[in-house]
Amino acid sequence: MSTASEQRPTDVSRRRFLGYVLAASTLTVAAQLGEGAAAPRAEAAVPGVPEPADLYDLNDMLTDATLATANLITITLNPDGTASFALPRAEVGQGITTSTAMLIAEELDLPLDKVQVSLADARPELLFNQLTGGSNTTISTYTPVRVAAATAKQQLLEAAAAELGVPLSALSALQGVITAPDGRSLSYAELAVKAASLTNLQVSVTLKPASAFRVIGTPQNRVDALDAVTGRKQFAMDVQVAGAMPAMICRPPTINGTVVSVQNQAAVQAMPGITDVAVVSTGVAVRGRTFGQCIDAVRALQVTWGPGSEDAATDATVLAELRAAENPIVTPPLPLLTKAIDARFTFHFASNSALESNCAVADVRADSAEIWASVKAPITAQEEIAGRLGLPVGAVTVHVTQGGGSFGRKLFHDAALEAAEVSKAMGKPVRLMWHRTDDFRHGRVHPMSISRVRATYSLGQVLTLDQRHTSVATEFGHGLGEIITSSVAKLPVGGLTFSETIFSLTQQTPYNFGVTTQLLTEVDNGFHTGSMRNIYSPNVRCAQELIVDQLAAAMGQDPYHFRRNFLKDQRAVAVLDKVAQVGDWGRTMAPGTAQGIAIHPEYHGFVAVLVEIDCTPATVNRKIPDAVTGPRVTKAVCAVDVGLAVNPKGLEAQMMGGIMDGIAVTLTSSLHLDGGHFQEGSWDNYFYTRQWNTPPELDIIVMPPTTGTPGGAGELAVAGSMAAVACAYGRATGIMPTTFPINHDAPPAFTPLPTVPPIPQSPTDGLSRAY
Repeated sequence: MSTASEQRPTDVSRRRFLGYVLAASTLTVAAQLGEGAAAPRAEAAVPGVPEPADLYDLNDMLTDATLATANLITITLNPDGTASFALPRAEVGQGITTSTAMLIAEELDLPLDKVQVSLADARPELLFNQLTGGSNTTISTYTPVRVAAATAKQQLLEAAAAELGVPLSALSALQGVITAPDGRSLSYAELAVKAASLTNLQVSVTLKPASAFRVIGTPQNRVDALDAVTGRKQFAMDVQVAGAMPAMICRPPTINGTVVSVQNQAAVQAMPGITDVAVVSTGVAVRGRTFGQCIDAVRALQVTWGPGSEDAATDATVLAELRAAENPIVTPPLPLLTKAIDARFTFHFASNSALESNCAVADVRADSAEIWASVKAPITAQEEIAGRLGLPVGAVTVHVTQGGGSFGRKLFHDAALEAAEVSKAMGKPVRLMWHRTDDFRHGRVHPMSISRVRATYSLGQVLTLDQRHTSVATEFGHGLGEIITSSVAKLPVGGLTFSETIFSLTQQTPYNFGVTTQLLTEVDNGFHTGSMRNIYSPNVRCAQELIVDQLAAAMGQDPYHFRRNFLKDQRAVAVLDKVAQVGDWGRTMAPGTAQGIAIHPEYHGFVAVLVEIDCTPATVNRKIPDAVTGPRVTKAVCAVDVGLAVNPKGLEAQMMGGIMDGIAVTLTSSLHLDGGHFQEGSWDNYFYTRQWNTPPELDIIVMPPTTGTPGGAGELAVAGSMAAVACAYGRATGIMPTTFPINHDAPPAFTPLPTVPPIPQSPTDGLSRAY
């Protein structure tokens, strides 16, 4: 694997911003943002009527929602010369604590290891400024954090000028030390108290020009890397709360099933180590000295279950429901000699399980509650927990812990809500953990969907492109809906549901394809669904890019050159050209192998991906015990332009992870629904991209900065890589794939785990599972 970063930040116009020095014992500052500080609007590059996301996308909406409370985000300079910042976002492995520390270190002229970034507790006064999602953290905090840091630096300079008796303009700051022309110097530690204020002060600051950056735009290791590899990094299950003991839940055999009765509650409560058994809204909870004892108790429970919301549902019934709900495509009258390409694609349910099991610690008292969990919408979590417990919101404290992965999963606080309910029912603090099988069968899933695409063309031009995406409903009850409600007057869409609004604000067609429409229809609210890294984009983009390949073939053009000729934006052209060059597009390939190429725009960023795939029988028919092999992506090249990459090394890591996600959902990873539950019950059954299916050649190219501000990064590569892999598969086999993952309808490669008891027997011989 090799990576290449081409980073040289370009200068941007200088502007002055207002900052606040807050009354405190040591220097504490905040940003005050007014008009003009919002994210730049994307200009429509296509003639005619642009799509909504070309004018104002989801990231713009999220950024605008944060502006009103930007002044409540503060940086503190400590007496030891370090800077502290409580980030009102969730770190779940995406590296935002590192990139945020870089912003502070840059403007404050402080060594990176002197910046301490923690995670803020739920703060209702922040309103919409504490939601982590949509690749928005760095975009929305980029200016406020820098303004606050610049304000702190200016106050330190003024304090130093007074101490040293020299003009402020004569001083220089570097690495936490302010130096006068005569060589005298003062450290930030010596100035932290002197620079503090007894009253709130408003000051005007100018941010560094990009030409002066020493930290932003340079590749940096993660600030938490050492703690992560040495086991010192603290997650929810590491929180020590007096009296908190392990707890688990015995869950129903079908989605949303209910407890009718428990036949042996007293007997289970008498089992070794078990202290409590209680019925809660999602099942029967047990509490014990160890998680092993809790597992034994869950397996021993004898429960009569009531029906769930999807007891009769199967893949086939949901697919029939989607097809019945699909909106028709009505194409206006077109010239003679016009031809059409029309196809429908099916995308099956996918698991939104992160490697870290869902967990939370809860200590609920008669008049208060304290929760520890990795949650990405802590304000909403606080409100829902308070409502469930019957407490005032102010009586509930939600501590945001580090998370071991999310990909949208932790936008929902299911474990935190359950832990609070269990603690209240038992009157004791608990450390609740979901079993892996719980999350596969009762956790959040990416909804099953179909996407019909129809394109018409004539005389070398694409005249229309229509896409009708029909999906099981995606739940947005995690705070995003409230942002949409508050922003509705600004949105370039009207009269749409939350889901339709999100769809309109995220889906873009990067090509000049004449009259283009993309519409969403949703059905069936009976599943637990969520936004799994890119929300709708992977499926929508995959379907569209496959049609682009079909158009290129029908019009006698090479897929790369066809795309290049129709792209709207020069930034898109640049990333496409880069992967074609680095990936040696068009090289001679052996039969059964092929290249695929795709482009994806989102959140003011662009990504292009080129892959090579091996679909030869020798590769497809590889045998690995208890595994799915199939085609293998042997090479992947990704070029990404996010405007300004704060940390290129972190961006590379995001692209690598996104590529693995894209390979998985294209080739091997899906859930099989039968009889109201998913057959998969563990990572053994759910065939995410394994080592034997990852590309041995992987190149990530971070493009030189094209704007003065960051764009979205976390989700770009998933859609781009899924589309590229699908296109490569179609070219290698000669058959355009229409069902994803391509192996979904093959005979299962595993024996489904039982649903009763809901937790399977643990392996007794670990060596039998090692290969």
